Amino acid sequence: MEFNAIEATTRTKENELGAWLRERRSVLVGYSGGVDSTYLAVTARLVLGRDNVLAVLGRSDSVPADQASRAEAIAAEHDVALRIVATGELADPRYAANPVNRCYFCKTVLWEVLAPMAREHGLHAVVDGTNADDAREHRPGTQAAREHGVESPLASVGLTKSEIRLLSRERGLATWSQPSAPCLASRIPYGVAVTSERLAQIERAEQSLRALGIEGDLRVRHHGDVARIELDPDVIDDWLDAENSRRLADAVRAAGFPRVALDLRGFRSGSLNVIEGVVAA
Repeated sequence: MEFNAIEATTRTKENELGAWLRERRSVLVGYSGGVDSTYLAVTARLVLGRDNVLAVLGRSDSVPADQASRAEAIAAEHDVALRIVATGELADPRYAANPVNRCYFCKTVLWEVLAPMAREHGLHAVVDGTNADDAREHRPGTQAAREHGVESPLASVGLTKSEIRLLSRERGLATWSQPSAPCLASRIPYGVAVTSERLAQIERAEQSLRALGIEGDLRVRHHGDVARIELDPDVIDDWLDAENSRRLADAVRAAGFPRVALDLRGFRSGSLNVIEGVVAA
């Protein structure tokens, strides 16, 4: 991943973010340990001080264990106060049914936990890591955030994902080059129930592929007996020869999928949204 020097417009946006945070004086950050929420939490910590920032990590079967562990480690490294809460969205039958607006129900559960927590700690605003690029994507969770008064400062000042990565690298955040990591339920086609068993199966399969040394963007899409693997297009050719194809298939079969398919189109963010016709290709 290559970047140029930080442009003046990006620096201006970062300064505007600092001013935005100072106006709120204290914030609770909905924190996942991803690129955006990590940058926001660490920036808020630097601007407002430790006592005025609380990052809250929601834990459920939809969040890979290694992702949660990395999130905890990063918060500790940058001295960001962290709370971990169980969200339990799987207990909501509306979420478990996996409609096209599944994320709305997930985020509703999350903000119903975090908003009262902010009041309990005397924090003036609840914020999330939505960035300026996210408006172009299918994100029903945004409605839940609005309904609960959650603000999105990165989007408000116009910071894009690439700008956040660049600023994160400058700040020494390990997440600057980290692939995007939406919840495990995003690998299950709409209308197929989200269950703990399916989520665990996907998590095992993706962990097995990472253990083979596969880096960059990676998804194991759950299609019943078939696991459809999406890899970064730059590495697909490395896995097409007979030996590597066998290793790839064996790793995913060991996670409980009888059949394995490597998608030669490579990784596409939100590919299930395209398949289901939720967004245009």
